[in-house]
Amino acid sequence: MRIEVVKECPNEELAAGGLRQALEAAGLDEADVVTRVVTDQAEAERIGFTGSPTILIDGEDPFAEAGRAQGMTCRLYRTPEGLDGAPSISQLQQALTTASHHS
Repeated sequence: MRIEVVKECPNEELAAGGLRQALEAAGLDEADVVTRVVTDQAEAERIGFTGSPTILIDGEDPFAEAGRAQGMTCRLYRTPEGLDGAPSISQLQQALTTASHHS
């Protein structure tokens, strides 16, 4: 499993910290996690980047929302507690568990 944190926003640390906790909780501490910076609109469109931070699991965005524009913006996530700058740890853990069962 390859996980990318695609960033260019202050919420990257929030997402990375939650991701580390979710990986440990899911027993996936050995997953290959890399950080990537999107530098322009063309790259954002090529990888389906809809704002920072974006977390890709094996190249897929498990939190993608239909109709969301691709581009160089900060991103908000719908969490059980309301809008936040990153998915909740439980949302991340669920996405990781789902992805690990499909790989």
